[in-house]
Amino acid sequence: MTANPLLFIAETLMNKQVVRTDPLHGGDLSTVCRLTLQDGDSVVAKAGPLVGREARMLQDIATTGARVPRVLGVKDDVLLLQDLAETGPTAAGWESLGETLRHLHRTVTSDYGRDEDYAFGPVKIRNTPNPDWVAFWTENRLLDAVEVLPADLATRLERLARTLPDLLPRSPRPSLLHGDLWSGNVLFSGRDAWLIDPASYVGHAEVDLAMLALFGSPGPGFADAYGPPEPGWQERQNIYQLWPALVHLRLFGSSYRGMVNARLTALGV
Repeated sequence: MTANPLLFIAETLMNKQVVRTDPLHGGDLSTVCRLTLQDGDSVVAKAGPLVGREARMLQDIATTGARVPRVLGVKDDVLLLQDLAETGPTAAGWESLGETLRHLHRTVTSDYGRDEDYAFGPVKIRNTPNPDWVAFWTENRLLDAVEVLPADLATRLERLARTLPDLLPRSPRPSLLHGDLWSGNVLFSGRDAWLIDPASYVGHAEVDLAMLALFGSPGPGFADAYGPPEPGWQERQNIYQLWPALVHLRLFGSSYRGMVNARLTALGV
């Protein structure tokens, strides 16, 4: 019997012996490794307390036609995923990302949010469903855990929250989101782009697009493949980028205060 619990569960799920383990880069939620099996096949294994929720998110995203790694099995705190050969981004890859996001963001019939919460490490992501998008963003994102922030930032966020009904649409098309769409959560494999490590919920599609632009711009081919932006997206981008900036501030400290300040200043608060 394999002593390592992760390997034991992986071997049970795959009904094959693991002959090699190689660590992979992971996030704040789990440890990640590539497992080579006795027949030469390989799978990606993730271990963490929320991998069951991640599996459900990946399966939901897959139903839209967006590309995600196939869920091979989940048990206890271990998730097994299709192993994809990672290559560098190309123009074809960026075009593929635009196409897959277009599929993901098709209309769904649901309140904004999700029926279960999530987390980035110690930072909880509250997804309490709400039919009012402005209320959802205010309560579950902008002002959630405002009490743990420096007092001056909390005051500015509360001031911004009072203006959100004039800045955000109350009923944008409800789209299934990736929820943490920075370039590190896009895996390019050949000509295709695959979405990994989701924090998925239903919301305004511009949330994903704003996050994708937070640390850089999508490459050539993306915009044409995704389609034209909604009018006024530039004004909303700072609002939608503010929340991941606040998350980074809470996770990684004062080095991200400038990112938060810049967006609040751009919003006039």
